[in-house]
Amino acid sequence: MSFAGWSAVIGAVLLSLVLLGTLIGRLPLSSAMLYLGIGWLLGPTVLGVLTPDPVRHAALLETVAEIALLISLFAVGLQLGVPLGDRRWWLPLRLAVISMACMVALVACVGVVALGLPLGAAILLGGILAPTDPVLASGVQSESGVRPDRLGFSLAGEGGLNDGAAFPFVLLGLALLARPSAGPPLHWWTVELLWSPLLGTVLGGALGAAMGRLVVYLRARHREAVGLDVFLGLGLIALSYGLAQLCNASGFLAVFASGLALQRVSEKPIAHSPPLGAAEEVEGHSYETLATHSHHASATMRDSVQLFNGQLEKLAELALVVGVGAMLAYAAPLPAVWWFVPLLIVVLRPVSVLPAIVGERLSLRQAALLGWFGIRGIGSIYYLVFALHHGLESRIADVLVTLTLWTVAISIVVHGLSAQPLMRRYLVRRD
Repeated sequence: MSFAGWSAVIGAVLLSLVLLGTLIGRLPLSSAMLYLGIGWLLGPTVLGVLTPDPVRHAALLETVAEIALLISLFAVGLQLGVPLGDRRWWLPLRLAVISMACMVALVACVGVVALGLPLGAAILLGGILAPTDPVLASGVQSESGVRPDRLGFSLAGEGGLNDGAAFPFVLLGLALLARPSAGPPLHWWTVELLWSPLLGTVLGGALGAAMGRLVVYLRARHREAVGLDVFLGLGLIALSYGLAQLCNASGFLAVFASGLALQRVSEKPIAHSPPLGAAEEVEGHSYETLATHSHHASATMRDSVQLFNGQLEKLAELALVVGVGAMLAYAAPLPAVWWFVPLLIVVLRPVSVLPAIVGERLSLRQAALLGWFGIRGIGSIYYLVFALHHGLESRIADVLVTLTLWTVAISIVVHGLSAQPLMRRYLVRRD
């Protein structure tokens, strides 16, 4: 298709979403479900406008999915305002480590026993499907502030952490496929599993905190570095990811940590300087006045970065989920889909959550919702095309493509339909 044709299609889709936005908001549907349907219509099955073959175009799709994942991780980090020393972080951390490792092991067992996959491919499938998505489950997003609801905060925190924590298991699966007789190499234990996540988190957190404090100091004390908050968010994403990768650290965890650190930057007001007034009065001041006032510089910076990054996140979600809908045409007719996907969503996810919530004093309702809302999305698509780009045997590639695409698609639909009613009932009973 020509550039003019692509321009017309993209413009029509974006303007239709704007015009129908209010109507869509009244329906019990998530935006991701709509994007998935658009992708299916534009894909080879119907119109044939989009033909994103995940095997042939693995390199391009890997880049697109990687960018979308980085944007979403930074956005989630910006939304989580709970202090790092708060005990509320303990549950998402356990979910991202213990629950994810259990999910990899459970999926690997199913892959070897029921699907007949070699061990490396089974672990690779587990690594691809283990991470949850904090963005697509918009109906269970965490409330803002330092004391959000524990359920929403835990699900968002888990999604932000385990997208990076799943990477070592994907690499392990690829290594075992290359050398089936070898066990996990020493490099994997020391670098990929331990050093990379730790260094990425520390590096990203340090960059986010340092850059945020520097910008706030320059604005509040010297009225410099004002504006271009768009570049601040994009620059932090690029710098933290790039430096982490150069240091052989986890770029995904670095970006997530940089968003967390930027969210926590605060400025000590200049002594004896008065605030601008009550919240409703603050809104009447210009951006430059707020951005350079010592009482409001940090909050103005965070809000501005978060506003732009939130819009960018919506575009990234649209692009990738539309791509998933179009890629469904390339899924092989594998009968195992009809039992594997329900098994993963209804059985394996809740079972994997159980070891992580022991001793957390959750209500039965909270535990059940944590087990249910394990939506799969951008992270799984990225790890799938990452593995395809590194080369897989055709039979293994067909199994991984089919099971991953249908798991993500069905997860988007069933979790999208159930998010609003289940969370509405939960919040009413909680209040």
